[in-house]
Parts: sequence; C-alpha cells; structure tokens
Amino acid sequence: MCEENQTMVTEFLLLGFQSLQNFRIPLFIFILLIYIVILIGNVLIVILVSFDRRFQVPMFYFLKHLALVDLLFTTNIIPNMLYVILMAGAQITVDGCVLQYCIHSLCVCTQSIILAAMSLDRFIAICHPLRYSSFMTPKLCFHLAFWSWAAGIFLSPSEFYLIFTLQFCRSNIIDHFFCDLAPFLNLASANHDEIERQDFIISVLLIFIPFLFIILSYICIFITILKMSTSAGRKKAFSTCSSHLITVCTHCGILVTVYIFTAGGPFQPENNWRSLLYTILTPFINPLLYSIRNQEFRKATRSFICSDKGKCSRQ
Repeated sequence: MCEENQTMVTEFLLLGFQSLQNFRIPLFIFILLIYIVILIGNVLIVILVSFDRRFQVPMFYFLKHLALVDLLFTTNIIPNMLYVILMAGAQITVDGCVLQYCIHSLCVCTQSIILAAMSLDRFIAICHPLRYSSFMTPKLCFHLAFWSWAAGIFLSPSEFYLIFTLQFCRSNIIDHFFCDLAPFLNLASANHDEIERQDFIISVLLIFIPFLFIILSYICIFITILKMSTSAGRKKAFSTCSSHLITVCTHCGILVTVYIFTAGGPFQPENNWRSLLYTILTPFINPLLYSIRNQEFRKATRSFICSDKGKCSRQ
C-alpha cells in the first residue's frame, strides 16, 4: 500500500532510446520499414500455408503458427514503440503496461514450444523417416499447436494476477521502450519475490525445457546425419532442418542474452538494445529464411503477388 504522503502511480512514462534523440526520425523510419516487412512476410506465410495444398505438411503447419506468434508479438510492442521513439517518450497506463507484458510473456512461451514441436518434426523426419507419416498425423500436429498456445494461458494466470495487484508509489519512469517485467517490478512498492519465483518456474517449464528438448533432438539428428553413407544424403538431410536451426539459434541466443546474462541486477538502459534486437530480428528473419531457402515457397509467393501470370513468367 502507498503511504499517506505518496501518490499512487496510474501511468508510466516510457523513455525509449534517450541516447538517440538526435536520430529518432531515422530510427523511427528504420524500425517502421522492418515492421512492414514483418507484417507482409508473416501474413503471406499464414495465407499461403492455409490455402496452398503444397504446404499442407507438418513443418509448414507449425511455421504458420510461428508466423501468427510473430505477428502478435511484434504488434503488441512495435506500434507503441514507434510512438515512443517519435515523441521522445510516451505515457502508458499501469494496466496497459501490465497487459503488454502479459501478451509479450505468452508469445515468448508459445514461440519456444512451437520451435520444440518443429524440432520434433525434424527429428522424426530424419531419424525415423519410415514412421514419419504414421507419427506426424494432422491430429498430433493440431494438439501440438493447440498446447503451444494454451500452455502459457493455463500456467501463467497466478503470476499475471499478482502483477495486476501490484501498486506503484515511487517513480513512474521506465527507461525502456516497452513494459518488460524487470523495469516495472523495480518500481513496485510491494515485495515481488513471489512474482519472480513464479516467473522463474514458468520460464523453466515453458522456455528452458523446450530449449533442452530442441538440443537433444538436434544431437540425435546430427548423429543420424553423420551415420549416412553418402555426402549427398547428409547434405539433403541437413538442408531440411537448417532454416529451423537458424531460427532456434537466433531465438534462444538472443533470449539468453537478454534474460539470463542480465539477470540478478537492476535493469540497465543498455539492455534496450538487446531487447530491440530480440523484438525485431527473429520475426524479421523467419519469413526470409523459409521463403528464400524453399523453392516451392518462392514459386507460390511469386504466383500470389503477381496477378498477371504471363507477366511474371516473362520476368
């Protein structure tokens, strides 16, 4: 509770990137262009995978859900971040700030589980190819995608409830471009050890364990690839999982940099750049990776974009 001489905070002030005030317009344009690419690329993936029969396979089914997560994740943060950059700081209500973090947290957890489901798909395809069609059934894919979205929703309510009950009586300034957990917990007037404990448990269950599963899956995949008798077979097997492997390395590598290496101390302004990298890089490279490396996807994209097929074929 706030003391008698303290006023309860109802709005936070997000500072954004104060060190780049003289370059906020170029930064605004740069991030806006990346956001447009993210929107176009991921929406295109969702449409093509949903309606083109060539992509009615498990890997692209999971890719569609990954694209949906990226759309929700970036739309939750980037539009408001652009406003913060343009205005050199902007206010957000406490409830809006907490809601933004809740959506952000759910997206991170869902993304981690979907990447684990994709690694399972690659594991079965490479290590047990004869059992692939009988194991990776549409029903199993549906359940894996459903629980990727539902796990965070079922496990996180207690943490989110505790966060919503927090009161803020001190400073209302957050030196960040969005409402991450550490910056606004530092402003809470009450003890938040229980929130941090629950956040740690959820992170272990929904981020660390899927990441560990991915590592074990790829150990088995690499062992199987090395046992292949021909270099052509090894190259083909590796090419089928290279895009997913790059996505996993990007996602988990930046996640570890932002939330593990910076843990245990107060939030530092330089963490903004690590968070920015995580916010825009993975959603940006996913559509590029899967469209550039897959010939069928390139053809489908070209057919979708070009309404005049004759004109496209001449190009």
